[in-house]
Amino acid sequence: MADSEPEGPRLHPPLQHSVSPRDLEPDEKDLEKIRQWQEARIEKKLRGEYESTVIQLQDIINNNASTPSQISSVRVEGGQYYTRPSFLGSVISPLLPPPSEPNDLETVTKAAGRIASALLATGMYSSVDAKLERAKSPMAAPFDVDLVLTTRHKPRYFLSAKTEASEDEGSVSIVGRVVNAFGGAEMLEANLTRGTTTRMAADASLIFPLTSSLNTWGQLQSYVFERDYSGFASCTEAVRGAKALVRSGFPATGKHEFAYEAVVRHLGNLKPNASMSMREAAGQSVKSALSHAFVVDTRDENLVPTRGFYLRTVSELAGLGGDTAFLKSETHSHLSRPIFPGTSLSFSARSGVLWGLNGKPSLFPDRFQLGGPCSVRAFRFNSLGPRANRLPLHPASTSISSAADSIGGELYWSAGVSVISDFPTKPDWALKTHAWINAGRLDDLNKSRPIAETARGMLTRPSVSVGLGLIYNFAPARIELNFGLPLVANKSDGTRRGLQVGIGVEFL
Repeated sequence: MADSEPEGPRLHPPLQHSVSPRDLEPDEKDLEKIRQWQEARIEKKLRGEYESTVIQLQDIINNNASTPSQISSVRVEGGQYYTRPSFLGSVISPLLPPPSEPNDLETVTKAAGRIASALLATGMYSSVDAKLERAKSPMAAPFDVDLVLTTRHKPRYFLSAKTEASEDEGSVSIVGRVVNAFGGAEMLEANLTRGTTTRMAADASLIFPLTSSLNTWGQLQSYVFERDYSGFASCTEAVRGAKALVRSGFPATGKHEFAYEAVVRHLGNLKPNASMSMREAAGQSVKSALSHAFVVDTRDENLVPTRGFYLRTVSELAGLGGDTAFLKSETHSHLSRPIFPGTSLSFSARSGVLWGLNGKPSLFPDRFQLGGPCSVRAFRFNSLGPRANRLPLHPASTSISSAADSIGGELYWSAGVSVISDFPTKPDWALKTHAWINAGRLDDLNKSRPIAETARGMLTRPSVSVGLGLIYNFAPARIELNFGLPLVANKSDGTRRGLQVGIGVEFL
């Protein structure tokens, strides 16, 4: 009998599965799931390594936070354009820890962060990275450091063109800007606009810091524009003016603006059938005024906010020369609150009063106007409030034209409530839906009547509208397409039932 071969355990091929999966690996036949599983494992590993590194770095910093240390020198690197060393010194020096006092590494690290934030606040840089290096000075102590700030400068020259179109305005604008114009964070800006309502507008301004803390800025501005008011007031207005102002503070905590303005206005190009009121208002007037504005803004977004509060008050005193004397005050407020995921409730209110001084009547350019897609929706542009009938075109006719000029008012209020929601199934879109109700009234101020009686009459007889529509956040402007229905209107109001388009920054 032949010798038989010894028998042993059967061999398995390499990588043969012998146990159940322990890491939830998918079936080897599904390549896509295997790829996703492997990517998730790698991401988990990298995240663990990153978190471990951060913890180790925190431990190193915490263990050495009390190590005595001073900032030996500060270097600003990467400045593509010239910046005055004296200006950088005025920004950085007040934020350095006093060398006469004992400082540690924690104090030095916090100072580095404050200095980097201050340089970003100048508006010259798109990014500022701070790092600490061992001090190079032979006179430095063993643990002293050099602060190195690596900066990336914004483009110094900027030029852009844009077009805008809405129900009442179509325009083309060119904007030019020079950043860090004179080496001290100054910004020189010029705008030129041509349009249908704003036939021509041009302005130039210089903005510059007034304090080393960058909390206060100054601005010098000159401007000229010509607007066509023939659609609602049978005239055009040409304006030339100059303005000097000082801004202080920040919107989140309260921002103040003090300004002086000198303006020359001219109302002309009257239509042949312009009302007697507009004919009396035609001609040149000069305004010299001081003003103060205060703004608080805690909204999460300026154009379509979902939470936060906004308040803006403007007070103006005219009569330091010129043809007009008045005290004018205006308030805008806005409140937004989320009510459901993807849905927020928005409430806006505005009011204003114009009080003539020295017995002088209020002039057309200073009076309030109300109505339109950005104020009280479902009404025509500037069609609420006092109106004056236009004259007949034919001299022999005794009838009055059915159209009327909006001559503005001295007292107004308006309010609106909107429910804004994400577009269905597309919460990440900039397109939103909303339903709204608006109300408001504009009138003249009768000084012979008690103020309480006038206010009560205005509050109880408003013009009211409702509607729904679409909002598109097209920064830096907001676009609305609405279908509106006027519910209550005065005989003189210009209603707008149906579709209405609005483009602007502030909406009711």
